[in-house]
Amino acid sequence: MITIDVCGVIDERALHLLLKRELRFPDFYGMNWDAFWDAITGLVSIPEHVRFFGWAQLAEGVPRGAATLRRALDDYQAMYRPDFVAEYA
Repeated sequence: MITIDVCGVIDERALHLLLKRELRFPDFYGMNWDAFWDAITGLVSIPEHVRFFGWAQLAEGVPRGAATLRRALDDYQAMYRPDFVAEYA
């Protein structure tokens, strides 16, 4: 399991920078949701369990980014890894 602290994220750019660092995306990561999808479905191996700490703050401060991230991870689980767990604490 990996825990990603999203409490201090103030915008989508900061969210992408955090995801890039924590999930070890390549340097050429495009910093957008299409690039995020490409990264998790073919460029990197993400852990079986990802816990996001501070989700309520992220959802309030960056609602579009939080919703898009959650939807992408739900789709990833449904399409590729039924055993994948994303926890939003």
